[in-house]
Amino acid sequence: MKAMTLHHMCSLKDTQEPLRYEEVDTPIPQAHAILVKVSVCGVCHTELDEIEGRTPPPHFPMIPGHQVVGQVASCGDEATRFQVGDRVGIAWIHSACGTCHYCLSDQENLCPDFRATGRDANGGYAEYMTVPEAFAYPIPHVFSDAEAAPLLCAGAIGYRSLRLSGLQNGQALGLTGFGASAHLVLKMVSHNYPDSEVFVFARSEKERMFARELGAVWSGDTAERTPQLLHTIIDTTPAWKPVVEALKNLVPGGRLIINAIRKEDADKNLLLRLDYPAHLWLEKEIKSVANVARRDVREFLDLAAEIPIKPEYETFALEDANTALIELKHRKIRGAKVLQME
Repeated sequence: MKAMTLHHMCSLKDTQEPLRYEEVDTPIPQAHAILVKVSVCGVCHTELDEIEGRTPPPHFPMIPGHQVVGQVASCGDEATRFQVGDRVGIAWIHSACGTCHYCLSDQENLCPDFRATGRDANGGYAEYMTVPEAFAYPIPHVFSDAEAAPLLCAGAIGYRSLRLSGLQNGQALGLTGFGASAHLVLKMVSHNYPDSEVFVFARSEKERMFARELGAVWSGDTAERTPQLLHTIIDTTPAWKPVVEALKNLVPGGRLIINAIRKEDADKNLLLRLDYPAHLWLEKEIKSVANVARRDVREFLDLAAEIPIKPEYETFALEDANTALIELKHRKIRGAKVLQME
């Protein structure tokens, strides 16, 4: 099969082609796994973190990609959940142990044996991939393959971020960065919290305009002060500056949710600007988001179908995955980026 493979970590300042387009063996599903013929795979900032070594694969080569939609091509000997031809989605959570305290308390995203699709197991930048059947999801009929792909990560992690924020209807929400995840969060808020206003921080005027088009009441640069203090802010950026800037825009007791698997080191020195009275006092909270659990994916797909949420996206051929990644690195974003196999 054809695939885009990562053979070693590298800096995207030094190369425009971190992945190789090549022929590799088609995988064979184990007893409780399914083989999926991939139709589309979303492109995520986490792939940049893998390539540049912030969350590296445990071995190489690795096939990235964890926002996968396709059809079941075959089933392992003991896999009975799906039939050949069923449409399924695969998300960041590829597997977990199923027996630890976290798995048994609906927090399998914190499992010490958590394995990530496209990092710990080969992912969807390929024509075929395998996954344990328990970690695949039926896709609601309302979505096309390309519409569904961003929902599996950007949507699910955005849904988890919003849950962790504790937002109540009528409270003000801030979103820092306005890529694939944040624009879906804005749509969720409009449906679930109709009396809550959304304020968007983004470096790019293009992103700020996009946010206003989707219903944000205000948008400004990362360092700007909002017209009012916010109850919660969700940060979806890879930088540290938004963490510092967001804290000064929170109400007393407000909560900052950091939705990022890793932060880059380029502006880490800005943490030295933290001023306890201005940024942290009055019981402000900082909470990180770690991966997703299957519950997040299932519940969000149901919610997205009910609303319905149709994400903004642009498509690329599989062999153009490097182009999509470089554009993502340089924040050439309007919605999500999706690879199409055909």
